[in-house]
Amino acid sequence: MTEATDILRDTFGFDGFRPGQEEIVQAALAGEDVLAIMPTGGGKSLCYQLPALIDTGVTIVISPLIALMRGQVAQMRELGIAARSLNSANSDEENDLTIREAQDGTLRMLYLSPERLARPGTTNLLSRIGVKAIAVDEAHCVSQWGHDFRPEYRLIGETRDRLGKVQLLAFTATADEMTRKDIEERLFPAPPRVFLRGFDRPNISLAMTPRANGRKQLLDFVTAHKGQSGIVYCQSRKRVADTAEYLQSQGIDARMYHAGLPPEQRDACQDAFLREEGVVVVATVAFGMGIDKPDVRYVFHMDLPKNIEGYYQEIGRAGRDGLPATAHGLYGMGEVRQYRQWIDEGGASEEQKTIERQKLSTLVAFCEALTCRRQTLLAYFGETSQTCGNCDLCRGEVETVEGTVQAQKALSVILRTRQIFGMEHLITVLRGEKTEMSDKHGHADLPTFGVGADTSKVEWRSIFRQVYAGGYAHIDMANYGRWSVTEEGWRVLRGEVEVRLRKPSKSTRGGGGGSAPVDMTGADEDVLAALKRLRRRLADERDVPAYVIFPDRTLIEMAKALPRSRADLSQLHGIGAKKLDTFGDLFLSEIRDSAGAAA
Repeated sequence: MTEATDILRDTFGFDGFRPGQEEIVQAALAGEDVLAIMPTGGGKSLCYQLPALIDTGVTIVISPLIALMRGQVAQMRELGIAARSLNSANSDEENDLTIREAQDGTLRMLYLSPERLARPGTTNLLSRIGVKAIAVDEAHCVSQWGHDFRPEYRLIGETRDRLGKVQLLAFTATADEMTRKDIEERLFPAPPRVFLRGFDRPNISLAMTPRANGRKQLLDFVTAHKGQSGIVYCQSRKRVADTAEYLQSQGIDARMYHAGLPPEQRDACQDAFLREEGVVVVATVAFGMGIDKPDVRYVFHMDLPKNIEGYYQEIGRAGRDGLPATAHGLYGMGEVRQYRQWIDEGGASEEQKTIERQKLSTLVAFCEALTCRRQTLLAYFGETSQTCGNCDLCRGEVETVEGTVQAQKALSVILRTRQIFGMEHLITVLRGEKTEMSDKHGHADLPTFGVGADTSKVEWRSIFRQVYAGGYAHIDMANYGRWSVTEEGWRVLRGEVEVRLRKPSKSTRGGGGGSAPVDMTGADEDVLAALKRLRRRLADERDVPAYVIFPDRTLIEMAKALPRSRADLSQLHGIGAKKLDTFGDLFLSEIRDSAGAAA
């Protein structure tokens, strides 16, 4: 591993491997097939980039998005690594140059999309250029049980066989046990070395809030994170457009992204997000997979994701640089009912529907959890952990109270109205509100009419969600969302079970502190601002995102250490020999000038 550690220091500028990387690199260098599940931001890409620089041959990287390819290729070339991509966004001249360099042995890494892999002639090209390994990014896309299934990924195994069963390295951040087994069967002829390196992202603060006034909750949150890059996820294109326009009207630099927009508008949004600071992208889940931007400071869910895997994948786009980041979400029973209806009415097999229902139920339970949110999240992936201290529950932002009587009132009104009504009408009965429906069915004469008048609609919605999440009530999605009492709910009514409820937090800002691997304090703010301006100018000159020059973490270390020489600079994170030669003197000069001016 001596050569590998030398490359790690001299080329990538890292003093050592992150947890889990070294074992994977060793297996790759030994020629073994590898399936690695590592958290987003855990350094998956280095596990195939570094081995590609040792020995001869080309490493093919299968990547799901053109933007990701372009970003990684730009980073590799700034490090002095011969890497290119072959894709439809390139000019004909660029693709011709890529093919020539691949054929004459110049390239070490060639990035392809799975769709490009499916084109006639691609395998013939690969067979002529001496492929030594195939690296598969976002490998969960090969599995029908994954949340981003893409049929084109199924061609990877066939291509590998046609190339003479070259080494295959598969990586993903999101795969439960069922998905992992499916990846193994789809990509590998024999069991690979499997590395499961944990799912915890301790630098991300977690919070979920019942939806009350969604726009205000979002605006409060974004205002509290002003000037930071963030992603706001919405479930529909209309919601994306409405939310982006609202934020723009409030003076927020918000851009919209969804699959229905023209390609040039999507590309402009993505480029602005990658290159500029403080941009907020409002998007459907069509945005984000593979976005290699390290300084996303928050992810905000206006709508509930469809399952835990989707949620984990999406929040993982925040804080890839290891600095503090926040994941905050809103949720309500309306979208849960909608998701269940989509599952029930979909064309999937009954087995698939059962799995999707279970995953949705798990997500609802995560939202209404009463103990450490990170423990609940990691338990889904089969991990145990101590309480994190970095979620709304651990920080005491969610107050729990004895709620047996409130739960009994909710269950009683379900029974009194003959278990055929939805939540909103049940709440009007509890609050004693006379409506056309209550008059029609005589509900104003029920003993439960008005017994919850002292509790707001927002609080009652939260109580009903928790009654449902606790398994005390059932919602019949096929019959207009009718509520009924379960056997466990009958135990609550008989006083055999005590119910505790979470009190909705009055704050909607979602924190964002907590412990993090990197300390941001101690940096000279004037120097840091000057270094960011220099980085921006250099990035614009090269037509690359700013983080390709240096990530925020490196600039923060410069502003803290105030290095005076190249030797000092070379000791900082992310500064290898190539970047030291290219940018060292420029940044040292800027540090001297800005630090002197501040003094």
